[in-house]
Amino acid sequence: MVSIDNGSIAATANDHAAAAAGGVNFPSMSHSNGVQPDSDGYRKKKMTSIPLEVGTRVNCRWRDGKYHPVKVIERRKLPADESNDYEYYVHYTEFNRRLDEWIKVDQLDLNSVETDVDEKVEDKVTSLKMTRHQKRKIDETHVEQGHEELDAASLREHEEFTKVKNIATMELGRYEIETWYFSPFPPEYNDCTKLFFCEFCLNFMKRKEQLQRHMRKCDLKHPPGDEIYRNGTLSMFEVDGKKNKVYGQNLCYLAKLFLDHKTLYYDVDLFLFYVLCECDDRGCHMVGYFSKEKHSEESYNLACILTLPPYQRKGYGKFLIAFSYELSKKEGKVGTPERPLSDLGLLSYRGYWTRVLLDILKKHKGNISIKELSDMTAIRAEDILSTLQSLELIQYRKGQHVICADPKVLDRHLKAAGRGGLDVDVAKLIWTPYKEQG
Repeated sequence: MVSIDNGSIAATANDHAAAAAGGVNFPSMSHSNGVQPDSDGYRKKKMTSIPLEVGTRVNCRWRDGKYHPVKVIERRKLPADESNDYEYYVHYTEFNRRLDEWIKVDQLDLNSVETDVDEKVEDKVTSLKMTRHQKRKIDETHVEQGHEELDAASLREHEEFTKVKNIATMELGRYEIETWYFSPFPPEYNDCTKLFFCEFCLNFMKRKEQLQRHMRKCDLKHPPGDEIYRNGTLSMFEVDGKKNKVYGQNLCYLAKLFLDHKTLYYDVDLFLFYVLCECDDRGCHMVGYFSKEKHSEESYNLACILTLPPYQRKGYGKFLIAFSYELSKKEGKVGTPERPLSDLGLLSYRGYWTRVLLDILKKHKGNISIKELSDMTAIRAEDILSTLQSLELIQYRKGQHVICADPKVLDRHLKAAGRGGLDVDVAKLIWTPYKEQG
């Protein structure tokens, strides 16, 4: 941790990686023991020529001090006073794209330079060399994987357009945060690698001095919306995208820095944003948010969700999911998150659904139907059914589904589902559904 301003804390990239990956250590693949398959015919070495071409595969020394396989995504000339001619933007093939970065040539093991190979064959060989435990650890770093809505051509276009991270770091309040992904900021910010955000109105600037001048004029000390929940130091604000268009757009720009497949909506009029804050005597500081459509024909109660990296692993993500369902209960509707869900998105929701449903089944005496569970929880019947089926707690007998709720089995599944995070105190929620406003 590094102090950046008046004793404030800077969140480092290692902190973010540990937070998102559950604090696990990545499996090491050093060049000394060889990351290549034993077969000499598998890959053809070539004479190393500098600069390396885009598409080159090579081993690179990562922040853990060990060498990992990378693919060169882009290259650029260094200023004339630098000793090396080029630096390279690389993708670590074991890890999620959020760890892509610019590196110098002295971080590369040039003896490991390889010609292109068939990626499917390479992935198969690499996966065979990893244990199941290692593979699970690596998969846990994939925070956002959901591109299921894109066809092959659209996916290639998306990856090409967003392949190089344009903003490396951002400053928000007392934190300096390494970003994870490309975000399409306006063209005038193309020459920036760091942006400075006002943590209250989310306006962003190129220089620290601009932010300091802005903060002397900015009257906001919280998001520009209605405070609908406060419990201790935790507050939730509802921001109408139509009434606060610039704030909504800025929030989308910021969120895209940490969400790979988020669709950036410039037309934020159709959305409500629920911004979660930690409050102190300096104001209300954003820790995360979720958005939802004002009117969803598919009964979606959540469109996008993000917990900022410095606040991850503290139960805020689970709190945001639970909050979205409490709003659905107030509306008298069942809800479900917008599809498709990423792999870990599904795991997060499946964990929430498991905890909520099994708590009810433990306490309930007698028979209970899927519809009754849906009415009690605002969880869509299909989500309840798929959750109970995945836990093998439901059987199909005589033309109907029957829930098998053995107390010991329920306890085992609840333990596996983990802690539920921060509780939503419904008594502290003061909110009128959008359709009834005005």
